[in-house]
Amino acid sequence: MRLVRVLVVDDSVTMRAMLRQVLESDPEIRIAGLAASADEADRMLDEHLVDVITLDVEMPGRSGLDYLQDLRRKGRYTPVIMLSARTGRGEDARTQALMEGAAGCFNKANAMRESGRLLKLVKDAAHREARIDREDLQAIEAMKAAE
Repeated sequence: MRLVRVLVVDDSVTMRAMLRQVLESDPEIRIAGLAASADEADRMLDEHLVDVITLDVEMPGRSGLDYLQDLRRKGRYTPVIMLSARTGRGEDARTQALMEGAAGCFNKANAMRESGRLLKLVKDAAHREARIDREDLQAIEAMKAAE
């Protein structure tokens, strides 16, 4: 069994604690770090091996979407899962995140209730098995066409 190391990036201390609890409920997942901002996440990425990053959309300083773009510009291709209430089906933030290279999106309000789905998404992303579904592909194409 290969452990999946996750960096959780969220400005809410409560969300970080909840995500830690959910993620560590799976014996194949370990928390590599907890960051309250993109700047803190950058420092942690320099110090820790990370297989997956969970990233909030709305944070002070750099937003999660801006940070995702920064990671890609820097050549960091660690899979990112956007965790936000703003990444539900049909939301522009979801489509934008997927266009920018996020491996997946999950509504963090459902993290406890749908923990099995979240854990599967994290492990799929770590193993490069996460897939974008047809509905999201259509939304991406529509957003590209509108640009």
